[in-house]
Amino acid sequence: MGKGWYVVHTYSGHENKVEKLVRGLMEQPAYESVVLDVKVPVEEVVEIKNGKKRTVKRKYLPGYILVEMDLPEQDWKGVCGDIRRIPGVTGFLGSSNSVRPVPVSQDEIRALLQKSGDMEPDKNYAISHEFSIGETVKVTDGPFEGFSGKIEEINFERNKLRVMVGIFGRSTPVEVDFVQVEKI
Repeated sequence: MGKGWYVVHTYSGHENKVEKLVRGLMEQPAYESVVLDVKVPVEEVVEIKNGKKRTVKRKYLPGYILVEMDLPEQDWKGVCGDIRRIPGVTGFLGSSNSVRPVPVSQDEIRALLQKSGDMEPDKNYAISHEFSIGETVKVTDGPFEGFSGKIEEINFERNKLRVMVGIFGRSTPVEVDFVQVEKI
């Protein structure tokens, strides 16, 4: 069995209709253990119109839906064919009628589900720091590796520092992560 999330391409604007029809397919006894879940990837966006703020849900992958399936090794063509025959579906992303669809990687699906709010984001761990404003540090990673400068600002929420480094004889502010610098 090939359990995973698969991307189904639909006509733009037909995502919700296709989702409803796939959910109907899920309720059939032959598919209840094969088609496990279906989602239209949406995100909450703050929209400002005429000076008024409102939060709306917007599709961030228009023309695509996500279907979690446990595809059987032998009869995958039958299952995929039934999904392809749903009105508004053009096929599976990255495959044709004769090629078995490939599931999305775990990292990609985790990012998609976190963005849509269907999965809790990974925990951000607080970084232990001992920096103070005016202290001199050396950048050890990134495009400014090897530069030294003084800390001008510390942002604890984002774990970032603004460091004034000398580039071409001028003092220039550079934003770096706590882990990209070391004390001198």
